Amino acid sequence: MRGFLAIWAGQAVSVLGSELVQFALIWHLTVQSRSAVVLTLATLTQMVPRTVLGPFIGAWIDRWNRRYVMQIADALTASATTVLAVLFYLGLAQIWHIYVLLFAAALGQTMHTCAFTASTTLMVRADQLTRVGGLNQVLEGTIRILAPPAGALLIEMVPIQAILTMDVATALVALTPLFFVHVPQPAQGTAGEPTSLWQDVKGSLDYVLAWRGLAIVTGVSMTVNFLLVPAFSLLPLIVLQRFGGGARQLGWMEGAFGIGILTGGALLGVGRGLKRRIDTVVVGTGLVGLMMVLVGAVPPDGIIVAIGAMFLAGAGLSVGNGGGQALLQMLIAPEMQGRVFATLAALRTLMTPLGLALAGPFTDRLGAQSWMLGAGIGIIIMVGAMRFIPEVANIEAHARAR
Repeated sequence: MRGFLAIWAGQAVSVLGSELVQFALIWHLTVQSRSAVVLTLATLTQMVPRTVLGPFIGAWIDRWNRRYVMQIADALTASATTVLAVLFYLGLAQIWHIYVLLFAAALGQTMHTCAFTASTTLMVRADQLTRVGGLNQVLEGTIRILAPPAGALLIEMVPIQAILTMDVATALVALTPLFFVHVPQPAQGTAGEPTSLWQDVKGSLDYVLAWRGLAIVTGVSMTVNFLLVPAFSLLPLIVLQRFGGGARQLGWMEGAFGIGILTGGALLGVGRGLKRRIDTVVVGTGLVGLMMVLVGAVPPDGIIVAIGAMFLAGAGLSVGNGGGQALLQMLIAPEMQGRVFATLAALRTLMTPLGLALAGPFTDRLGAQSWMLGAGIGIIIMVGAMRFIPEVANIEAHARAR
């Protein structure tokens, strides 16, 4: 795993730099515009590469050298960030310049993440994939804990162009190992050679839909995202309206959730999850649903219980996500992984605005804790049912037989 870890470490540094910049830029937009429309457009700008362009990027990755794709992605991020830093230094930066950088950064991240994830199965033994998933969850938890306070501190200490320069430096750190580490390429031709990128994208959808077990897992994953993202987006309202708390209590709950993600990732990194990866997904995601029910049902004086539940929810989410990524890497043919992973990510991301759109009026009528409670019950039912569907429960055995 030496080559993999070299690239992974560089990527970890780069992701931290990107999160610091994103925090700084979003805060800059907030202060300068004080407009919800501006912030909404910033979010949509970052979603476009993952949702609209993601499947085509994945198809391109499966056609081309994945190491070159990662190099181009890091170079794109560094170049765009450098231009914006110069504009800020000269006092010429406008809101649309920030949108361009956010788009370029999201595009580069989509390219790099998709190429690296698709390359992992060729660089790491199959029995280590769950541990790799754990490492990724540790990284996510660490960044979730460190990036907001670090970004806030930097904003107070240095001008925004200095923070942008840090992101350039971290992108170069990610780029450097790619010049020295060999990234294996999948065998070509086993899945046919479509004549266009569109046919490749359609082929990724056909690949998922033709495999009933994988299609069900994908549908459950999309629905969980639909329920989960709004639930945690409504957490400030739950703290305020249900528990009568303030910013400090919200910070405790979000901090507990981040520490839980870190803990769950560490457990996966040290161990390998359950014997069957699908069971790791079911147990982890089921724990998230159970803790959501607890947060939604706990009485107004139960803030301490809710904080503990958020810790366990974070741990469960980390275990479920890490196990799920390892499961998909084991199931999907290496030469198809770029386009399939990108398409699945796009489908999951598309569920976010749909869930948020429905959660708003629902919450206004019934309260934020009602969505948290209902979403938790829905997640428990869905992941519990997966264990009793033969095509899902035995999906790994079916994969070996394909």
